[in-house]
Amino acid sequence: MASSRTPLPAGQERQADHGGQADQQEATRRRWRALAVCLTASFMTLLDVSIVNVALPSIRTGIGASQSGLQWVLSGYALAFGLVLVPSGRLGDVRGRRTVFMAGLLLFTAASAFAGAAQNEAWLIGARLLQGVAGGILVPQVSGFIQQMFRGADRGRAFGLLGATIGVSTALGPLLGGLLIEAFGPHEGWRWVFYVNLPIGLAALPLAYRLLPTPPPREQQEDGRGRSDLDPVGVALLGLGTVVLLLPFVQEQQWPGLGKWLLVPLALALLTAFAFWERRYARTREPLVNLTLFRQRSYGLGTLLSLLYFAGFTSIFFVLTLFLQNGMHYTALEAGLSIMPFAVGSGAAAAVGGRVVTRIGRPLVAAGLVMVSSGCWAPRWPCTWTAPARSGWSPSHPCSSPASAAAWSSRPTRRSRSARCP
Repeated sequence: MASSRTPLPAGQERQADHGGQADQQEATRRRWRALAVCLTASFMTLLDVSIVNVALPSIRTGIGASQSGLQWVLSGYALAFGLVLVPSGRLGDVRGRRTVFMAGLLLFTAASAFAGAAQNEAWLIGARLLQGVAGGILVPQVSGFIQQMFRGADRGRAFGLLGATIGVSTALGPLLGGLLIEAFGPHEGWRWVFYVNLPIGLAALPLAYRLLPTPPPREQQEDGRGRSDLDPVGVALLGLGTVVLLLPFVQEQQWPGLGKWLLVPLALALLTAFAFWERRYARTREPLVNLTLFRQRSYGLGTLLSLLYFAGFTSIFFVLTLFLQNGMHYTALEAGLSIMPFAVGSGAAAAVGGRVVTRIGRPLVAAGLVMVSSGCWAPRWPCTWTAPARSGWSPSHPCSSPASAAAWSSRPTRRSRSARCP
């Protein structure tokens, strides 16, 4: 049967094609602008992992914090961050990522103001716990938005930029903290380590509302299972297992004796119960973590690689800044400047690696790991040869971020939404 559609004149066809191309270009620009908002929020939350390191002497001076209190200022943030990470990824799937993202951003900004105004140790620890919860809400939404907005090589570039953001924020934290303490003094400078988040958060909120995509239609699994609930039993088991596992490490100095290590087998029992529950739950509903993902070699190995890498990654800067300030008697600014080469190397390499990771693949990951190991080991020799009085050194991991981007960008899109890690 002949088509009843009336052909458009040539001029109108060209105009329609031009309009379609303009709409596509505008959609592309909007995606990258939305990514910029997401990366800004990631930068702010991950900055707070390392920026407080150089502020510890100032916090001790300003409010008379104890050593145990300072430990909780640092570890409490990471503990709360990790506790809500997976449940927040699921919450974004169920309730809409933009809504959850904006709620996390608002909470993080408010908690930063609360921390900056702290008058005592307990106040500051409470504010840091709130910051950690807010950061854990934000981060999985960012990886979810990347999965939602980008495909193919663009997704690799987007994850490469996320990797660069992680590396640069972690390395710039001590430098920015040192600058703020240098500017506002050792007694009050630590407050501005938290206040610096306020203008960033307030500027990002309206941009997030305007640029981030609205929730897509709620998906249905092939067998009819939906994502209408949050798997509360799974959330409780995972949360308890995480807290019980991390508590003896967080309190290792403050909890004398060997009794604290009895919590480790209890944590393993809780996490084993979580795995059994998720298997059972998956028979009728969508679980909090889809354990079948780990049967895929690329996903399982990528997750293990990220776990091992980041387990030691952030501790490098924590130990180094404390060593430079307490052991080498560097100022906060000098300690921050000593880590600056990492920010330069990581940011530059991640920008390049995100573009080529889809073409090179696993060899790039292997090369990045070799360079990470070399960058951590090599400074041993100049530190040995140089007079120890002023021999601060800076590790540089130039391919670490592309390696992480490769692991993330290889994840399956449809089935990985409820098992996101940053």
